[in-house]
Amino acid sequence: MNTQRGIEIVVGAFVLAGIVAMLLLTLKWSNFGSTSIHGYTLTAEFDNVGGLTDRSPVKLAGMTIGRVERITVDPKTFEAVVTMVIGNQYNNLPKDSFASIYTAGLLGAQYIEISPGGDTKVLKNGDRIAMTQSAVILEKVISKFLFNKAAEK
Repeated sequence: MNTQRGIEIVVGAFVLAGIVAMLLLTLKWSNFGSTSIHGYTLTAEFDNVGGLTDRSPVKLAGMTIGRVERITVDPKTFEAVVTMVIGNQYNNLPKDSFASIYTAGLLGAQYIEISPGGDTKVLKNGDRIAMTQSAVILEKVISKFLFNKAAEK
């Protein structure tokens, strides 16, 4: 009887550890538990941000270098204005860098990828990235493909 109780305690501890691990993994994946990035602010304007949200990653060469701080709409141009915080250690991004919105995997979360240019001048706090590429909306791509195929018949 005593060994049965010990087995139940071990199994219960194992299940509890699994639940805690899943909770930590979920928090890590959703960036809920991540600390704020200290750095400088850049903005970029996009026609369409797709599913980009606050706290989405900003990446350079596949590595996270910052986070999206907020997304607003410019009342004059009706474009989405994305404000990003870039880590201080990445303070040498060329002024002619390019910002694109990509999707992690086929149906994953969206993020901003910075492609550095070749300018010798660097982006500073409050600067705007002039060259951008909006998010690719999967429904629009499928719609164009289907309508083009229907027009061929």
